[in-house]
Amino acid sequence: MSVLPRQTDPRILAGDAVGEDAAILTFPQGKALVQTVDFFTPIVNDPYRFGQIAAANALSDVYAMGGEPYAAMNIVCFPIKDMDEDILKQIISGGYDKVRESGAVLAGGHSVEDQEIKFGLAVSGIVDPDGYATNAGLRAGDNLLLTKPLGTGVLATAIKGKWEGSDELEELLYTVAARLNKAGAEVIRRFGLTGATDVTGFGLGGHLLEMARASKVDIELHLDDVPLLPRALELAAVGLIPAGSYANKHFCEGRVALASGLNSTKVDLVFDAQTSGGLVLAVPDQYLDEACQMLESAGDVAARIGRVRPTEGQKSKLLIR
Repeated sequence: MSVLPRQTDPRILAGDAVGEDAAILTFPQGKALVQTVDFFTPIVNDPYRFGQIAAANALSDVYAMGGEPYAAMNIVCFPIKDMDEDILKQIISGGYDKVRESGAVLAGGHSVEDQEIKFGLAVSGIVDPDGYATNAGLRAGDNLLLTKPLGTGVLATAIKGKWEGSDELEELLYTVAARLNKAGAEVIRRFGLTGATDVTGFGLGGHLLEMARASKVDIELHLDDVPLLPRALELAAVGLIPAGSYANKHFCEGRVALASGLNSTKVDLVFDAQTSGGLVLAVPDQYLDEACQMLESAGDVAARIGRVRPTEGQKSKLLIR
């Protein structure tokens, strides 16, 4: 914490003094607690941007339930004996700035010496105990909105491999992955949505199938309506697909029905392992237009990618058309 400015946030009752091992914070009356933790290795070369992306990724789980981030703690692994300490400072500063952008307070953290850099957050959020979204909240007839394009896994693979144009790819990846899912959470609260998730390591297909199974419904995904990052299709077509994406597709086999004539590379991108992807929001017809307007006004994507259907058998399925 010494690399960051001293905070005077009224939510912190104790813990911001030097040497404290824990923090004590106030908590809003009548609210429920959302807790999550996430951290990972760098997917971009710039340490400050990595810190921002890792923080946005961790905060996203709170947004996906319609919550508001309240407090966060750093999780840091760093080879302090072998790497410039300034890199660590930049990572932590990136995370700190993203936490402040979310409206949460950074209340401490923990670090260990490790040969591999890892960074993320443990996040506590607040939510209305009578109004939140989960994987199990889909209802037949709901429209599915996606708030960010797919392809971060493919772009990250190209960046690691120093593919042609990797500097431009890193800029594009940062722009998307460091963006908070704040507007999507506001849509959940505004319309009382009960079904939502964020798109991360299991890919869009894996997360949709999770939702279908939890809600005991089928999901129809319209492949040509799924937004993709620039160059994602081109890079995937030459094989720059992370191993995790192939694992996602294999894991979902047996519960995915593909229409004939689909672009196989686009199908692969449905299972691309995302970092800090967008939200999938299940929106009833009567709220669809206004929800799209809210997202677009905030600068998010509002892509209608499919619909929830009653299940046609014993097992929920993802139907890609």
